[in-house]
Amino acid sequence: MNSRKVLIIEDDPDIAGLLGLHLADIGCSVEVVADGNHGLARALARAGWSLIVLDLQLPGIDGLEICRRVRADADYTPILMLTARAGESDRVLGLETGADDYLTKPFSVVEFAARVKAILRRAERLARPSPIELRTCRIGALAIDLDGRTAQCSGRGLDLTAREFDLLAFLMQRPDRVFSRSQLLDQVWGTTHDTFEHTVNSHINRLRSKVEPNPSQPRYIVTVWGVGYRFAREPEAPRA
Repeated sequence: MNSRKVLIIEDDPDIAGLLGLHLADIGCSVEVVADGNHGLARALARAGWSLIVLDLQLPGIDGLEICRRVRADADYTPILMLTARAGESDRVLGLETGADDYLTKPFSVVEFAARVKAILRRAERLARPSPIELRTCRIGALAIDLDGRTAQCSGRGLDLTAREFDLLAFLMQRPDRVFSRSQLLDQVWGTTHDTFEHTVNSHINRLRSKVEPNPSQPRYIVTVWGVGYRFAREPEAPRA
């Protein structure tokens, strides 16, 4: 039996059928839903999805709203968004809403399969505990639990999105290492699209608003001008 379950939410039966065939070729079992309302219900059904392939324009609830609702859920499921909109602003909006990657129609099935494989590899790597990776981490007043996917500041639970948690966990486990925006895109988002580097900035800003005592003077997530960001092993003292 295939262990990777993929939900396709796509209202074009020809596209959905073609994608389903290629997903089956790489060892995935597939369920297809053709409208947004049913798609949202199936996406949140705790069915053990390995990936959701999500069209942006759907009857009923649109793909962006489905993406937002899935990302608000505690369980993390990778999302590959599909759309006929070619504008950069639309692609950025999809990624900032929480999509792991984005394909603009028309696209080749070879590229589709490559993107799917990359997303699945990354998700499976994150889910597989490393023998040298601490499953809990504490720096200053911040603490994270990788297995429970929870974060606290001064004993108070933090309300983080799945992507914000992944970003915080990645940085906290590598304190004082400086990462460029493109490196963070590769390691946390699983993509190398340079045009989406400002997506990293917006996530860093939202994360700072939740973990920093004063987001305008960050103590934990520090900007290294001209390079990127680092997580301070010794949180910087607030400026007078």
